[in-house]
Amino acid sequence: MGHDQALEAFQLECGALGDAVAGLSDAEWNLPTRCTPWTVHDLLGHVCVVIDWLPAMLDAPPEAEISAVAYYRPDDRFSPQTDAKRIALAQDRAARPADGGAFAEDFAATWRRAYRLCRGQPGGRTVRTRHGDAMLLSEFVLIRVVEVAVHGLDLADALRREAWLTPAAGDAVAELLLGAEHAPAADKLEWSRSRFLRKATGRELLNEAEAAQAERLGIRRLALG
Repeated sequence: MGHDQALEAFQLECGALGDAVAGLSDAEWNLPTRCTPWTVHDLLGHVCVVIDWLPAMLDAPPEAEISAVAYYRPDDRFSPQTDAKRIALAQDRAARPADGGAFAEDFAATWRRAYRLCRGQPGGRTVRTRHGDAMLLSEFVLIRVVEVAVHGLDLADALRREAWLTPAAGDAVAELLLGAEHAPAADKLEWSRSRFLRKATGRELLNEAEAAQAERLGIRRLALG
């Protein structure tokens, strides 16, 4: 996926998430999510954290070495120790704003700053992640789209709302999971993009027939924290 396409998907999906959390009640902010032990408040904190990595990464451009798919390899980045740090970072980030309304505004400012800085970068720009991976900025932005889209589904479920997944983000993640020629394959499943993402990321179980079909289509299994 190209730089401009990834950024457009990022902008649209972040905007949809921002709209969804604006005006949440205190009770809604404190609802549990499937991403234990995070509440809605904490999970948005995690999304802020993963977006917050972008500005600092633009300081030292290395030579690209891996893709967005390779980033999700199951190594120590998804170990219990790393997961514990991930949980703590999210909870710390979520604790900064004074209240839910301020946090919604903080999230909007966070993603808009990241978008603005990335927008000014050339298409072939490379960055190095906190895990030491050197990759194209467009590939890393695509990973942020995955985070915002998939956790957006988690938040929608926690809030008992219809998914707000945008077509741009749904197509971007489907391409990551199926490859560039994803559309014909994904359409064979006759699922909405939100259901496809739920199934592909384990948020909805596959029955035997669905699992066999997913295997034939070659859905990539990503290691997700």
